[in-house]
Amino acid sequence: MTTAPPAPDAETAPEAALAEPVRNVGRVWIGGITTAMLGLYMAFFTPIQVLLPLQLEAIDEDGKVAAFGLVTGIGALVAVVANPLAGALSDRTAGRFGRRHPWTLGGVAAGAAALCLLGFQTSVLGVLVCWCLAQAALNAGYASLNAGIPDHVPVRQRAVVSGWIGFPQALGLVVGAVIVTMLVTDLSAGYIVIGLAAAAMALPFVIATPDPPLPRRARPPFSWRAVLDTFWVSPKAHPDFAWAWFTRFLVMLGNATGTLYLLYFLDDAVGYPDPEQGVLILTLLYTGGVIATAVAGGVVSDRIGRRKALVTASSVVITAAALILVFWHTWPAAIVAAAVMGAGFGVYLSVDQALITQVLPAATDRAKDLGIINIASTVPQVLGPALAAPIIAGFGGYAGLYAVAAGVTLLGGILVWPIKSVP
Repeated sequence: MTTAPPAPDAETAPEAALAEPVRNVGRVWIGGITTAMLGLYMAFFTPIQVLLPLQLEAIDEDGKVAAFGLVTGIGALVAVVANPLAGALSDRTAGRFGRRHPWTLGGVAAGAAALCLLGFQTSVLGVLVCWCLAQAALNAGYASLNAGIPDHVPVRQRAVVSGWIGFPQALGLVVGAVIVTMLVTDLSAGYIVIGLAAAAMALPFVIATPDPPLPRRARPPFSWRAVLDTFWVSPKAHPDFAWAWFTRFLVMLGNATGTLYLLYFLDDAVGYPDPEQGVLILTLLYTGGVIATAVAGGVVSDRIGRRKALVTASSVVITAAALILVFWHTWPAAIVAAAVMGAGFGVYLSVDQALITQVLPAATDRAKDLGIINIASTVPQVLGPALAAPIIAGFGGYAGLYAVAAGVTLLGGILVWPIKSVP
């Protein structure tokens, strides 16, 4: 009687780059990718929240609002294109150093260089060009890093790991703001420190974790037309992927619509005496909520083996936070809403990310497809202000704004149920 040969190890088999992961990742892997993600989120959010507004105000005080909108809007469009494009190129990279790590390290290093140049710009055009370069490079690093989840993490562990890489999204803003407002006060030095920190925080993950190379025989034929053609993922052929994209878009649109005007809400509706300080306090509360629930929500999801119920439940919690601000325009209500929203969003980040990795159409296009999903998170940052302004001006004021945010978020949470392949 003969026995079957042992199954190939997922990390050492010739097709390991495309294999479905079977072994849990360890603490070194999780700690490395979490640290790298924290550095990237610092590089993404600190300029938008602190450095760019100060820089543009110094360049053109009267036109700072329009300049900030121009720079961040075009930067967001660059991110929409760069993320899936870099992901598609990463999917096709064949070399002995792997297909993800070269893009992760190269993207973050180039992004750090662009941020360093950005700090010395004295014109709106210079700021715009350097910020777009930074967005393109950093999104290349993010696309390849994000693909590490479906590349290396088995389904039974994905929500936990997604929780670990999810909470740095909120923590990165706080850490970055502390660095550039308390530890480094010079504008150009702030950009340099944030850029170098992002590169340094990605380096341990690249050095210490495996990245199986893609065999040349498994690489899809390369042409720019073929790469661009893969950007269209047919909803008819892949309905679960389409539903996952649409639900992520709705929840992120509700979040963007409700948070981007928070400063003005505290000033105009609440009458808080120091709106800037108020936003900082609410951001800290929100971040605390995200950190408290992101990993815990992932643990629960992985243990019960279910995603959709927790995505819906977390969306209901976020909706409840928005409804608080519909009916109560007070500082105590804002405090409660921030904490509740953070708690709901932490669970959503971990569980929905795990769900998304389970509906990707093909192993050969993981990074590109995650880049397409990322569009659902980026575009709402552009659409949110465009929707919020007319609502505040003519359709119910801030009560109307948060009612719309609640409705859109709840709809996104409900529409995960048509997804068939994920429980």
